[in-house]
Amino acid sequence: MIQDLELHLGQDFKNRQWAEGNIMSKPILVVGGGPSGLAAAQALLAVGQKVILVEKENQLGGAPILSGYAKLVPTGEWAKDAIGGMVSRVEASENVEIRTGLSVAAFDGQPGHFTAKLSNEDTVEAAAAILCTGFTHFDSVNKPEWGFGTFQDVVTTTQVEQMMSSGQGVRCPSDGRKPRRVAILLCVGSRDRQIGREWCSKICCTVSSNMAMEIREELPDCHVYIYYMDIRTFGLYEDLYYWRSQEEFKVKYIKARIAEVTSDGERLIVKGEDTLVKRPITIPFDLVVHAIGMDPNVENVMIASTFGVQLQKHGHIHCQNTYEGVARTSREGVFVAGAATGPETIDDSIAQAQGAALAALSIVEGLPEAAE
Repeated sequence: MIQDLELHLGQDFKNRQWAEGNIMSKPILVVGGGPSGLAAAQALLAVGQKVILVEKENQLGGAPILSGYAKLVPTGEWAKDAIGGMVSRVEASENVEIRTGLSVAAFDGQPGHFTAKLSNEDTVEAAAAILCTGFTHFDSVNKPEWGFGTFQDVVTTTQVEQMMSSGQGVRCPSDGRKPRRVAILLCVGSRDRQIGREWCSKICCTVSSNMAMEIREELPDCHVYIYYMDIRTFGLYEDLYYWRSQEEFKVKYIKARIAEVTSDGERLIVKGEDTLVKRPITIPFDLVVHAIGMDPNVENVMIASTFGVQLQKHGHIHCQNTYEGVARTSREGVFVAGAATGPETIDDSIAQAQGAALAALSIVEGLPEAAE
């Protein structure tokens, strides 16, 4: 996709020598070093644009690297390889200044002439900014009736990803045994008005179907059940994950309303109502997995205040009407991409970031006050 961007802009654009004083001699500030931030930086670097990449953590890669994701949907590549490769390509460029362990404390100015003060008091100039500040995983402690924090063998999808990526395989944390029956509970922290999460997190159904297949592949004798309200494996994922998981891997789907997760002293007990046949259902499990949703970044209020941009009603960074301009926030010269705008897949986050990079290049190049 980076190559497509180069072609779109024209090879002469990449090789163009910017005159001294031209606005494009200033870098573009990219905030966030996850998949979207890396993609935005890579797209800009591909056409010779200087970039300042600021990441609050001490390592680039975002959630896929920091949270230890396993195989990514839909390519099946390991996160450490796919996202790690993006990190390496950005770090190899001579035109990028990477500032890890820092955040932006203040951001002033106008398109083409912004000044950002970093949390260590350093000051940098930028022509535009792209916010790729991501999301926060839902904390299952906020759903206590489903057993997380009470029973060791109630875990999250992120924890299962970490088990897989570490090479240890899926195990019950309480005693390290291989589970013979696993339940994956969908919409934990999504589509739940009682706890203030009124949105669908978009990718959880697909990730859970994929995880169920991976568990069955590793543990052929393990029975995997997915409890759901609705299945939202959108687009081509319906066939690749939902139907394949049932027909090829024999994953069982139960349309249910879950009441609670308890224990009989030996195994976990999932209690609820099978909403298709309208009857109570109680099944014992060795391992229960919460398919946790995507919350707005917990720092979004501060980010919005610092950059002077609006948030939408749920707390994500507001993105303007796409038909009027790609990736625009409420502030001219500040763009946004990826899960900062709401629940998003990694692939779509990368595509949005490339669009944001192009939008940032277009707006600063066309400014009448480009020459200082």
